[in-house]
Amino acid sequence: MLRGEPYLPGDPELADDRRRARLLVERLNATSSLDLPAIGRILDDLLGAVGLAAQVTPPLWCDYGFTIRIGARSFLNFGTVILDGAAVSIGDDVKVGPGVQLLTATHPLDAAARRDGWETAEPISVGDGAWLGGGVIVCPGVSIGADAVVGAGSVVTRDVPAGHLAYGNPCRVVRDLSPAARSIDP
Repeated sequence: MLRGEPYLPGDPELADDRRRARLLVERLNATSSLDLPAIGRILDDLLGAVGLAAQVTPPLWCDYGFTIRIGARSFLNFGTVILDGAAVSIGDDVKVGPGVQLLTATHPLDAAARRDGWETAEPISVGDGAWLGGGVIVCPGVSIGADAVVGAGSVVTRDVPAGHLAYGNPCRVVRDLSPAARSIDP
């Protein structure tokens, strides 16, 4: 699964990993949002890495947890969903709006393979300083570049380059946000 190869999610080891994550997610989501030390301890147990001063506002949902890395000072708002059959890397200083979904899991186009239960997963990367507006859906294999902004409600099916504004369904790059571009922007 972590190598991007087809896998059966019913595999006993994967089922055990998901069960572990679900128990930790239940604890996290039942913890008072004011109990920051308890939230921090649960996140440390659940996730692969949590950077200094990163904040996750419950509720959060994920499949495995250990494949997720959240950078320093990043903020994940209410209702973030991360289907993390592949690595999910969230850089430093990232802002994730409410209801954002980061979906690494995908299914075969072949109906027989789907019926047999096969899945694959492709990693997602969100670069330092990026901002994902509320309700954004990031599809398998997508990278969001550093300092990029993705508008609320967007469905991101392709990479978004660093320092660009993108929005829509499907999401498309609208303009360059770099300082050089701003100096000529009316």
